[in-house]
Amino acid sequence: MSDPRQHIMPVYRPPEEAFERGEGVRLITEEGKSYLDFVAGIAVSALGHSHPAMVDALKTQSEKLWHTSNMFRVPAGEELARKMCERLPFADRVFFTNSGTEAIECAIKTARKYHWANDDAERYEIVTFSGAFHGRSLGAINAGGNPKYLEGFGPALPGFTQVEFGDHDALDAAVTDKTAAVLVEPVQGEGGVRAIPETCLTELRKLCDERGALLIYDEVQCGMGRTGKLFAHEWAPDAEPDIMCVAKGVGGGFPFGACLTTEAAGSVMQPGSHGSTYGGNPLAMAVGNVVWDIISDEAFLENVRRVSGTVAQGLKSLADSHPDKVDGVTGKGLLTGLQLKALPKPVQNACREHGLLVGVAGNNVLRLAPPLVIEDSDVREAVSIMDSALGSWEIAS
Repeated sequence: MSDPRQHIMPVYRPPEEAFERGEGVRLITEEGKSYLDFVAGIAVSALGHSHPAMVDALKTQSEKLWHTSNMFRVPAGEELARKMCERLPFADRVFFTNSGTEAIECAIKTARKYHWANDDAERYEIVTFSGAFHGRSLGAINAGGNPKYLEGFGPALPGFTQVEFGDHDALDAAVTDKTAAVLVEPVQGEGGVRAIPETCLTELRKLCDERGALLIYDEVQCGMGRTGKLFAHEWAPDAEPDIMCVAKGVGGGFPFGACLTTEAAGSVMQPGSHGSTYGGNPLAMAVGNVVWDIISDEAFLENVRRVSGTVAQGLKSLADSHPDKVDGVTGKGLLTGLQLKALPKPVQNACREHGLLVGVAGNNVLRLAPPLVIEDSDVREAVSIMDSALGSWEIAS
């Protein structure tokens, strides 16, 4: 029998499971096996699967209008942009995209165009950090700087400077009069679920102000309530960005993202400077308004912070119980994980065999990014399965 995946470009290596439906925090296969989902589509399904309010919004809009392009107004997009800008002190302008990578591309273009419009066209360099992941478009992989993702795609693009994560002296030297912007994830995802200390974000804001550079936050994975604040940078005082990229959880599973800017940065992007055929379409905006209204509610965020504490306690207990296999707990809120002493793939596989879906990340991290609606009982179940998986894991010598 031929492989049913033979016509799919082989850029992914999924396991054999195929899910037929999702209910809350669980995914169910065609055979009826249920899995506790602590991946959430890589921090996407923030409200779990098949959330009734999202389903209703999508059904209602799908019966009225799907697409017009941005040649015409989309009132639901105007409404969502207003909500975002009223909630976020720095934000005055929004460009809607279909993904986080597209939001990153918009941010890079906006930063460079800002300096060009202010008669400083030589300021085009973007400073990023080792371990970063900003997407897989040509511009995004050059921003991320990972040699594995750059291999085979021609020479590296000019205008990107990468410094070692946590090296303050290198950062100070890298931000010059040629720097258009510093681009950073407040919590790195792919790089090992590493949270930047809040004081460092505050100091980074000061550095950018002193050098005349813009500050761009990539909150595609760590934003939209995942750390217990609406956006991760809000934990740090006086650390607001000039530009912020969001996606994943902002659509709750429906593909869309956004690039938010200050008036000064966003106003330089005039007709013809950027665009998207599908960005901000009526379906995405209908769902996006519902997701925003639910997650931006302070009572919802308070519960995320509470259950994050339960997760942190559970992970600490695993680290304490398996000191020969676990180096520690990493991350922030519900973007977290265990840093293991060897590659985490065997533990991930063992968890999946026992009905728990978890991810992996750099630095030997077993990554957790569950729906924000998990309950304490879900956490206890997940911790129990991870405990068994770690207990049976034999690290190759």
